[in-house]
Amino acid sequence: MTTRDKQIPLADDAAWAAAVAKDRRFDGQFVTGVLSTGIYCRPSCPARPPKRENVRFFADGAGARAAGLRACLRCRPDDIARDQAAVRAVLDAVQGAGESPRLDELAALTGYSASHLQRLFSRDMGMSPAAYYRALRSERAATALSGAERVTDAIYDAGYSAPSRFYAESGERMGMAPSAWKDGGRGVTIQWAAVDTSLGRMLVAATAKGVCRLSFAEGREALAARFPKAELVEGGAEFAALVETVIGSVEAPGNFAHIPLDVQGTAFQEAVWRELRCIPPGETRSYAQIAAAVGKPRAVRATGSANGANNVAVLIPCHRVVRSDGSLGGYAYGLEIKRELLARESR
Repeated sequence: MTTRDKQIPLADDAAWAAAVAKDRRFDGQFVTGVLSTGIYCRPSCPARPPKRENVRFFADGAGARAAGLRACLRCRPDDIARDQAAVRAVLDAVQGAGESPRLDELAALTGYSASHLQRLFSRDMGMSPAAYYRALRSERAATALSGAERVTDAIYDAGYSAPSRFYAESGERMGMAPSAWKDGGRGVTIQWAAVDTSLGRMLVAATAKGVCRLSFAEGREALAARFPKAELVEGGAEFAALVETVIGSVEAPGNFAHIPLDVQGTAFQEAVWRELRCIPPGETRSYAQIAAAVGKPRAVRATGSANGANNVAVLIPCHRVVRSDGSLGGYAYGLEIKRELLARESR
């Protein structure tokens, strides 16, 4: 018997690591075949891990059955297809809805109870169906605002029942005023400073809410190109304290959760950025692992694009993402800086 009847999306070592960790984010990407027992399981199966030499990985249950294995009765790996179909049905319903569908209505589409569907969708997508609808609606508004003549028209076109609903939600999710989405930061004051670090010249910029830009080898000109309508002000004493904190995070990179951010992106980009901030210092993840973690295992290329769209280097640690083979991949500010950041964190 070969290791795999069909190619699985992870190398065997990565698949084994996911199975040992019982990482449910990889359910549906492959199944774990145990030759000594003759069964195959989900990566998240709660049973005791088998010996490594008895394990083979398959792309799906069909491949495992062709190799003479049977499905585990404890984790029921063949039910994954039904779970995924339910999540897809909810995604389709939410994306086509004019207003947030009720949970019991979505449950009726899938044949699951409302509570089970809520758990299933939240597990796979990282948020409830209602939260997903709100994120999707906000993303539509951001897209509409980029080309609309009137902000109010864009808000209604995105599916909000009233502008007040949009402003209430966007105040929790965004730092800049909604009109700044379409007008280069008009009405926003951004403090900035360019400082020397051991990794080179670093640009730090922040709104009243938090850091909106952290980059290397950039200055005021680059910031003005990103926010051409914003008021750019060299920071004062209070801002200097924030800059010192940011410098510390670069010189001794670790956990940056205490540093406030003001970043904006699509719902998918922000999901990727949140996942990047969950990577522990000293560890790395592959683009495929991040894609799986945000519920989009096939969106590896889009994950790479979201990684590259990160506006705040280090604080959203995109340097912790590497290729599946362990090589560094790319980095906007050069591989030497990426290599040094990872080296510092590993120490």
